[in-house]
Amino acid sequence: MGFFMYVMVLLLLCPIGSIQSGTGPDSVDDPGYDLDPHDDSDDLGLFDPFYDSNNPNNPTCQSPIPPYVLPIYKIDILLLQFAQNLEHMEADYFLWGALGYGLDVVAPWLAQGGPPPIGARKANLDKFTWSIIREFGFEEVGHLRVLKSTVGGIPRPLMDLSPNQFARVMNEALECALEPPFDPYRDSLSYMLASYLFPYVGLNGYVGANQLLRGYRSKRLLAGLEGVESGQDAIIRMYLYERATEIVHPYNFTVAYVTERISILRNRLGMCGPKDEGVIVPPELGAEANSSTNVLSANRDSLSYPRTPAEILRIVYGTGDEHVPGGFYPKGGNGKIARMYLYELYD
Repeated sequence: MGFFMYVMVLLLLCPIGSIQSGTGPDSVDDPGYDLDPHDDSDDLGLFDPFYDSNNPNNPTCQSPIPPYVLPIYKIDILLLQFAQNLEHMEADYFLWGALGYGLDVVAPWLAQGGPPPIGARKANLDKFTWSIIREFGFEEVGHLRVLKSTVGGIPRPLMDLSPNQFARVMNEALECALEPPFDPYRDSLSYMLASYLFPYVGLNGYVGANQLLRGYRSKRLLAGLEGVESGQDAIIRMYLYERATEIVHPYNFTVAYVTERISILRNRLGMCGPKDEGVIVPPELGAEANSSTNVLSANRDSLSYPRTPAEILRIVYGTGDEHVPGGFYPKGGNGKIARMYLYELYD
């Protein structure tokens, strides 16, 4: 049994060694490797019955490295660097809202020389909401750290997190000039309504990038990021759903109505059909066309909606045009993908 075990381990490790030494094919597109999705004999060594999964030192406690692929590809770098634009906005918005200071105090090296956000400030939060937002802020620091250490970082873009910017978005969503102007830092409910703007768009971006990533390390990173971003969005939506019928003071709109109007605005700016829904919907738009409760925004198969970088830029710029910066990013996003659209316009 000992010899057989040794042979099995050797066979499992051989493909890994060939990648690390650079002698094997570098992608599944290589004609020297024929993948047959119906070949039951090709399990890639992922489910070796001779390993005891109760042993914490067991190789099966970690996902094995798939053969014939690299850890990170160029397309992975571009997409995951683009995602840092949204992660920067979330990090500074949440940190400032909870603590009264942002990335420049908590982890200044992650800003990479980028300018501090415009108008960010501490929000007037109750203890329950404060604890959620504080956690979100530190989670975003972790996201930025792992993204930058894995694929390289981009400088923090200039971001406008001022009350005036949020007021402009709310006026456009509700199609009226709110008086007094909407201020996300006024109270807990206002802050959570403004938070409705962020993690969901980042989640859409990760879902859209998923099919394009090629490297196993990149995919593992995206899966981890996607899980936490979706969790943040779910908490925000549940918070608002519990208050769906409450009036947003000092205005005469319910929480559910505001979420619906924000989602309609994002769909209009994104220009790629309905990919956004409020926390209450007509039953035919809910899960299995049988639920008006819409704590999680999803398509007819209850899957998260994807969005492309161009869609995301159109939304966060607030211009409906990925070539024209504005909104939360007065000078546009950073990284090759975001700057590419600006070059197309100005070069």
